[in-house]
Amino acid sequence: MSDLLAPAQQITLTEISWEGYETILNLLGDRPVRVTYSQGVLELMILSYAHERYKRLLSRLLETLTEELNIPIASAGSTTFKRKKLERGLEPDECFYIGNEFRVRGQLSLDLAEDPPPDLAIEVDITHSSIDRMEIYARLGVPEVWRWEQDQLQFWQLQEGQYSPVNISPTLPQISATTLMEFMALLSTVDETSIIRRFRAWVRENLITREEDS
Repeated sequence: MSDLLAPAQQITLTEISWEGYETILNLLGDRPVRVTYSQGVLELMILSYAHERYKRLLSRLLETLTEELNIPIASAGSTTFKRKKLERGLEPDECFYIGNEFRVRGQLSLDLAEDPPPDLAIEVDITHSSIDRMEIYARLGVPEVWRWEQDQLQFWQLQEGQYSPVNISPTLPQISATTLMEFMALLSTVDETSIIRRFRAWVRENLITREEDS
């Protein structure tokens, strides 16, 4: 799968105040630039084609799973999540409200001072960030991160303020990182529609049919 890799462009700035961070966010608007901020250090990253392909396929797999199992979700995409009190902020590659979907249902804006963080974030690490994004996720209280790095998928669960690797998703215990890796590995040779169709068939055969039989 390494043939899909392409370099991303990144710039790291230091001694940036919180006000400077928010000004840069406002100036960028909806431009496709990922902004990460931690205690005065700010990173701007232009995302590669490979990065976008991996994150979208992971998202589609999650969306297919929850659709087939009739699990309510709220997709928050790359919403900027930030806390001034913590001096930290970032945009996940993708993120979802699942267990807390009912708490944000109908909302068109979010404030982490009042609203819960997303239940699950997807993090694709192709060009390594100069800032520890996992530390920011932990400080913001995101319970689970699916991290794609070096052609491997790992689930991470937040426990006592730190992430620990797990194979079974705490948020979606019907799925494992090992199973999703099998479908992610098809990306080099199979189109995305076919991958999703195969995964949907797997869910129906291995999760839904078995549940009905039991």
